[in-house]
Amino acid sequence: MQVSKSNVVVVGGGSFGTAIANMIATNGHPTTLWMRDEANVQHCRRQGENDRYLPGYKLDARLKLSSDLEVALENANLVFFSVPSKAFRDVCRQAAPFIKPGTMVVSTAKGIEGDTFKLMSDVLLEELNQPRVGVISGPNLAREVARKELTATVIASADEDLCKFVQETLSTEFFRVYGNSDMFGVELAGALKNIYAITAGVASAMHLGQNTMSMLITRSLAEMTRFATRLGADPMTFIGLSGVGDLFVTCTSPLSRNFRVGQAIGQGMSLEDAIIEVGQVAEGVNTTRTVKHKADELGIYMPLATGLYEVMFNGASIGEIVQNMMVSAQSEDVEFRV
Repeated sequence: MQVSKSNVVVVGGGSFGTAIANMIATNGHPTTLWMRDEANVQHCRRQGENDRYLPGYKLDARLKLSSDLEVALENANLVFFSVPSKAFRDVCRQAAPFIKPGTMVVSTAKGIEGDTFKLMSDVLLEELNQPRVGVISGPNLAREVARKELTATVIASADEDLCKFVQETLSTEFFRVYGNSDMFGVELAGALKNIYAITAGVASAMHLGQNTMSMLITRSLAEMTRFATRLGADPMTFIGLSGVGDLFVTCTSPLSRNFRVGQAIGQGMSLEDAIIEVGQVAEGVNTTRTVKHKADELGIYMPLATGLYEVMFNGASIGEIVQNMMVSAQSEDVEFRV
């Protein structure tokens, strides 16, 4: 299969789905962006942009827009699923009849299915007919990708040919794609960092100092690595783009939805009002609940995730949680040594 002749479909017309679909179309690949809402499809065609999610970002004239999954997926060689984790399985089920066995499918979602603790790659394997599966994750704020700011991401899969295919399809002079065979670790890192982005947003709203933020990010990395390796991930994955890279950007940028939810909570808003204030899906909210319960089940020490859970869902005092963390933290700095 020649990459130059691949038919690419991006399922999900949110900010990141729109950004990568447009980038792929600009690269010269026949590309279709599927959106659930036909009215929004028509609006985007008229405006030449998806101003609901990426205002001011002009869409390439070659990018096709559709709300018909069957039409969009016809003859697709490569399909990106860019929908929130809450809707992921339902959309996969709708798409399944139109995706041929052996089709390359890639998740860009950074979440965990709450009731099953399944990652999105698991859902793809369960719902589609013999797909070739990969995941994309990394420090990829959609608005910066749209502005063509220098960005790198990771395509992870045990399928080396899939990784190479996606690298060649997505790569541009401003968007670099690295490979990784630890799909589980890359995908789990992308989900876990959202918890700590909310925590960082809370800290930012409280005007805590740079020493505090540095400690927070470092201990967040230790905590998410501890959790992931207990489940079977490679700890070295977490020093890469999908680990510390993604963690850093989401813990420091107001473009991060999870960071903004944390800021709203830190300013005294309820969780419900914070979500309304942000206006888009913040995966970290549900991930915090899911991971906290799994950590309790497995006996994994996660003071930051547990503290955030108590603040968001049980009305705990932020100050009290911070104080408890300072007196109960582990004494060892580095947990994973060669």
